[in-house]
Amino acid sequence: MRSTGALIAPLLLSRVLRGTGESAQVNVRDFGARGTGRGKDTGAIQTAIDAAGRSGGTVYFPPGEYVSGTLRLRDHIALRLAAGASLIASADDADFDPYEELGYDSFADRETTDFRFALLQGRALQHVGIFGPGRIDGNRAKRGGPKPIALKQCRNIQIHDLTVDNAPNYNISLLGCDKVDIVGVTIRNGYSDGIDPDCCRNVRIANCRIESRDDAIVAKASLALGVRGSTENLLVTDCALVNVRNALKLGTESRGNFRDIVFRNCTITSRPDRWKPYPKDWKPQPSAGISLMTVDGGSLERVRVSGITMAGVRAPLFVRLGGRGLGQKAPAAGKLKDISIAQIVATGAMWPSSITGIPGHPISNISLTDIRIVGKGGGKAALPSRDVPEREKQYPDATRFRDLPAYGLYCRHVNGLRIDQLDLKVERPDARPAVVLDDVRETDLRAIEATPPADGGPLFWLRSVRDGTLHGLRPRAGTRTLVRVSGVDTARVRLVGNDLGQVAQAVTVDPEVDVGAVQTEGKVARR
Repeated sequence: MRSTGALIAPLLLSRVLRGTGESAQVNVRDFGARGTGRGKDTGAIQTAIDAAGRSGGTVYFPPGEYVSGTLRLRDHIALRLAAGASLIASADDADFDPYEELGYDSFADRETTDFRFALLQGRALQHVGIFGPGRIDGNRAKRGGPKPIALKQCRNIQIHDLTVDNAPNYNISLLGCDKVDIVGVTIRNGYSDGIDPDCCRNVRIANCRIESRDDAIVAKASLALGVRGSTENLLVTDCALVNVRNALKLGTESRGNFRDIVFRNCTITSRPDRWKPYPKDWKPQPSAGISLMTVDGGSLERVRVSGITMAGVRAPLFVRLGGRGLGQKAPAAGKLKDISIAQIVATGAMWPSSITGIPGHPISNISLTDIRIVGKGGGKAALPSRDVPEREKQYPDATRFRDLPAYGLYCRHVNGLRIDQLDLKVERPDARPAVVLDDVRETDLRAIEATPPADGGPLFWLRSVRDGTLHGLRPRAGTRTLVRVSGVDTARVRLVGNDLGQVAQAVTVDPEVDVGAVQTEGKVARR
C-alpha cells in the first residue's frame, strides 16, 4: 500500500485549531438563562451566543439544566458546559428550525441531508468550539428528532470532553467541514449514528466512547451538498464503540470519494439485545465491525485499519465494491483499492468476513496481516457449494450475505490479495472451508492456521484463481485435504514450503482444471 504524508494530517489538527476562541467569557445566566429545567432558555442562550460572536469568546454554562430549541452558533466562539451543566433539547419539535428544502435530489435520507432541525446548528462558520465536561441531552426515547450537533461547511472545529445522551438523530453530524478535532466525547443511549463526517477533510476522532443503536462512526461521501465531494484525511483512534450495526464504516453513501483513512487502536463490542425500545417496526441487525464500502461510483483508496479488538460482532470484516449507482445517470462501479488491515482480534463472530467486488470490477491491492478470528461455527455441508448472488444493486451490508461458503474468509472478484499470519478458529464443528477464493488474481497466502472443516472437506478452496502462491501454511491435526482447486480458468497456482505433516491429502483438483495449473511439492489427486 502506498504511503502518504496526508495520512498524518489529522494528527496536526490540535495545533491548527488553537485559534478557536476562548478569550472573553460570557455567562448565559447573565443574559437571563435560568437553568432550572423548567421553562425554556432558548432566547437567553442565543443572546449570549450573539454577544460572544461579536468579539469572539466563550459562552459559559454553569451547573444547571438549560432547556432549549435551535441555537445558531457564530464564528470565533466556544461553548463550554461546566460539570453539572446540561443543555437539554426541548421536547417540542416546533422549537427547532424546520427541515431544509434543498431544491435538488440528494439521493439520501433526511438524516443525512438536513442540518437545520438541530439543537446546535452552524453553517459556513470558522473557529468554533464545543467543550465539556457537561452534557447535551437529546431528550428523546426513540429515533426521529433534532440532531444535537449539526455543522455544515464549517472550518476549524473542536468538540472536546463532552457527553451526548439520548439523541434521536445523528449525534454529531458534519457535512462539508474541514479541520475538525473531536476528542474525549462520550455518546450514550444513541438511537441513531454516533459521529458522521460527510464530504469532510482533515478530521480526527480520538478517545471517544460511543454507544449507538445504529452505526457508531460512519464516514460518507454523499450528494447532500448537491455536488460530488470527498472524505479525506480521516483519523479514528483509541475509541471504544458499542453498537448494533456497523462500528467503523465507510459508505454507504459513496457518490464521492474516500481517501487516506486511518482506523486504529479501537475496541468494538456488539450489544444487539439489551437496548430498548427499538424504533417501531425495526429489528436490530448487528452487522460488521469494519465496513469499507463504495457502491455509487466513488473511489475508496488508501485505507489503513490496525489494532482493532472486537467481541460479538457478526462479521468482523466486510469490504464491498458494488454497483448500486445512486445519483448516477448510468450506474457504474467505482474503485476500491490499496487497503491494509492488520492486527485484528475478533471473538464470537457469527458470519465470515468477506471481500467482494463485482464481475468486471474487482477490488485491488488489499492486504490482511496478523488477523485472529474465533467464529461460532456450525455451518452445514451444503454451504460450501452455495451459489452466492452478486447483489451488486442492493444496499451494501453484511446482512445481505450472512452464511457464505467459508467459515472464516470469503473473497470474490479481487486482484492483488495478500494474507500473512491469519488464524481462524470455530467453536462448533463447521463443514465449510476456512477460506474460499473465487475469481481472485495475484494472491499470496502465507502463514495461515485454521480449524479443519468437519466431514473432511478442504481447508482452502480456490475457485478460478490465477497467479496464486500458498506458502508457510500450518494446517492443524485432523485436516484431510489442504486445498481444493476448481474452475476452468484456474492457472499458475503454487504450493511451496507448507507443513504437510498433519495432512492426508495436499491438493485435490477438479476435472475441469488444466493438469498443469497447480504446482506443489505434495501429492496431488484428481477428483
